[in-house]
Amino acid sequence: MTPEEIKLRQMTNQYLIAPSDRLRVVRDLCGIQAQFLGNALHSLKIRCLDYDEDAIRREMIKNWTLRGTVHVFAKEDLPVFLHCNDGRDYRKNEWKGYTFWNQREKWALTPKRQRFFSDVIMNALAEEPRTRDELKEVCRDNGMTGPEEDSMFDQWGGGIRELCERGFMNYVVQEKKVFCLTPEFVPMPEEAAKLEIARRYFTNMGPATVHDAMYFLRATAAEVKGWLSVLPVRNTECGGRTYYYIENGKSYDSNIPHCIFLAGFDQLMLGYEKKESLYIKPENMRAIFNLAGIVMPALMLKGEVAGKWKKKNRRLTVWLFGRPDKEDLEAVEETAGQLWEDLSDIEYVQ
Repeated sequence: MTPEEIKLRQMTNQYLIAPSDRLRVVRDLCGIQAQFLGNALHSLKIRCLDYDEDAIRREMIKNWTLRGTVHVFAKEDLPVFLHCNDGRDYRKNEWKGYTFWNQREKWALTPKRQRFFSDVIMNALAEEPRTRDELKEVCRDNGMTGPEEDSMFDQWGGGIRELCERGFMNYVVQEKKVFCLTPEFVPMPEEAAKLEIARRYFTNMGPATVHDAMYFLRATAAEVKGWLSVLPVRNTECGGRTYYYIENGKSYDSNIPHCIFLAGFDQLMLGYEKKESLYIKPENMRAIFNLAGIVMPALMLKGEVAGKWKKKNRRLTVWLFGRPDKEDLEAVEETAGQLWEDLSDIEYVQ
């Protein structure tokens, strides 16, 4: 395949050319990264035929999943993304032994105290969803010390994250950090869950290389090659690299759209090793993938990242990497008008 054929397949499989229903999109793309919920919502908006924010909040979960980052995903996929140590730790309020968190130097919770405050938090959430600050206040009222609070509510997750990953609780699907109880589910065995995620990846984000899968799934080369050995993949060569994919019945006879406003942390940017990206020139890499770990909203023109964008209130600002032609500007304005009915002004920065 040529690079253009690879891109056409990837963008079609990622629903950027042929949108589908929201649950199919979010499941096929292995959830949508959502540190900033607005990014996840925009990512779904440009891919879904039935985009509905209220329905997304009802039907989906927000929790830590792939790459140790927060994603929005379908409630039905709880068993896939939260395998809870092959189910052995599912809703297990016992914290003896080594964990990633309790071996940290400033960890202040003993197993007994962590179990106690986990019960306090669960009882509070049984009454109603609570913000992070409200949960802190409930714990303080029950005798939590400052160092214990720093451990349970560590900025990178701490004891709260452990409760989320054991199937007790999750974020409410909204921008504000509010937690609620997680619906009951039966976790899948870890290896079966990982294989299912790999199947979805090569079906709906392929063609992709081993390096691409390692990057997106945070897996080793040996793990990826093991999955490829049992999945019904085909392969093709392009630019000296081997790309793998699973046939999904889609046709690839449409054209790549002239203009797409990708979300921040969009799957098209995260789905493939950025240093080998078919979409971004090396000199523009840091404008999209900055040193703080933020993946900026990218503007794509004719299948290539041509800039970045930001919408605030009714104003859209577009930073361009080069000089666009008249057709490019017309495509930007037409696409922006279709996306945002309230848009009043577009500012171009070069």
